[in-house]
Amino acid sequence: MGKKAVFFDIDGTLINIMKQRPQMTARTRQAIRSLRCAGHRTFIASGRPLVYLDPELTEQDLFDGYVLMNGAAVFVDGSCIYEQPLPRQSVKDIVALCEAHAVEYVLQGARQVCLRPEFHGLEEFYRSIGVHVDRFTRSYRLEDVQACKMEFLAFEEEGGGVFGRLLAMPGLTGLMDPYHKKNMELYASDISKGSGILKVLAHLGIPVRDSIAFGDGLNDIEMMQTVGTGVAMGNAQPEVKAIARYEVPSVDEDGVAWGIEHIILGGVD
Repeated sequence: MGKKAVFFDIDGTLINIMKQRPQMTARTRQAIRSLRCAGHRTFIASGRPLVYLDPELTEQDLFDGYVLMNGAAVFVDGSCIYEQPLPRQSVKDIVALCEAHAVEYVLQGARQVCLRPEFHGLEEFYRSIGVHVDRFTRSYRLEDVQACKMEFLAFEEEGGGVFGRLLAMPGLTGLMDPYHKKNMELYASDISKGSGILKVLAHLGIPVRDSIAFGDGLNDIEMMQTVGTGVAMGNAQPEVKAIARYEVPSVDEDGVAWGIEHIILGGVD
């Protein structure tokens, strides 16, 4: 079996923040270590920036790199091999619109996340999902920030129309929380987890056919369409399951570990 590059979404794939389980199970950690011991390369592919990652994802011997902020920043073996900040003027326009309509925002960069100290709604939200807010930069000058991605919290559905206006800005795309429609993320329309994965594969010289991705959410669709083998979690959105080659048990049933043991190391793939 040739060397594979295996990419993992975080939320709903490795962990379940909806059930207050912000860390992987012992079985999942061991399965990922077994992959690496077999000579495969392992990566996180997430909408999160580096600062949001739990220490177990960055400080243990689990991952060789990270495709972050839906492809806006890519790290391999400790080095940032790609970064695509949003245009500064676009960021200024977004900030002005949000501040005029009481929408909270956070600026996410390759190694820094900036959140105004008075944005208590976002601070509470991040704490509720296990993100270490103490790592955020709370005092900054907007002109000094390179933001690759932004996230928003509104206090009325769709920000009272603000989210729609943001999504209509040229060169930008994003996702709005489909349930309460008060959270949204925004990033460049020409990037995705799939484009970030291609940068990793090119950097390492690994053919696309030897890449595998595990995911569950709508922002995993592009990476499923990019890699050689897509693996959908049992709890994945129907659109993700429709394009994946395999479906494994849910995140609460150690689906990633099952997939590693049966599909990759078990030789099914």
